[in-house]
Amino acid sequence: MASEELIVLVDDEGRSIGTMPKPLVHHGETPLHRAFSAYLFDEAGRLLITRRAVDKATFPGMWTNTVCGHPGPDEDDAGAIARRARFELGLGVADIRPALPGYRYRAEFRGVVENEICPVYLGRFTGSPAPEVSEVAEWEVLDWAAFRRRQETEGDAWSPWCREQARLIEEAGLVPSA
Repeated sequence: MASEELIVLVDDEGRSIGTMPKPLVHHGETPLHRAFSAYLFDEAGRLLITRRAVDKATFPGMWTNTVCGHPGPDEDDAGAIARRARFELGLGVADIRPALPGYRYRAEFRGVVENEICPVYLGRFTGSPAPEVSEVAEWEVLDWAAFRRRQETEGDAWSPWCREQARLIEEAGLVPSA
């Protein structure tokens, strides 16, 4: 990982308007920026979910999709997904495809705001998870129905973007089957 990760700031149309060091981006007035969310499945069609490390600045300790992050300047989303999956989980990725290319959200937790244009991708992971403890506290592999049941019964334990994205993925008819 680079010593200073830069976040790409964007206007309402998603056009780059500059960069900012990651530690300066997320606060009570977070500027709109680029991000991604990826839902990665194993060969049997089961989803890898993760629980964010409890000392993360944004949404600590919450369960979420496989990997989220920010593409760097001049980095495409597929490259960013591969970079973050390798760093956070020690995994490779394959078959990345867009699911919700226009997804955008704003969410707040304990005074920290996420404000992102955040395309959502589906794909496959390769390898066995070996989490980076500063990023991932726990992980599980579940079929889609079990994942959604967990979200319904443990709502506040899940990141708000993951709950909304999962519903939108289903509504778009994109739930992967084994």
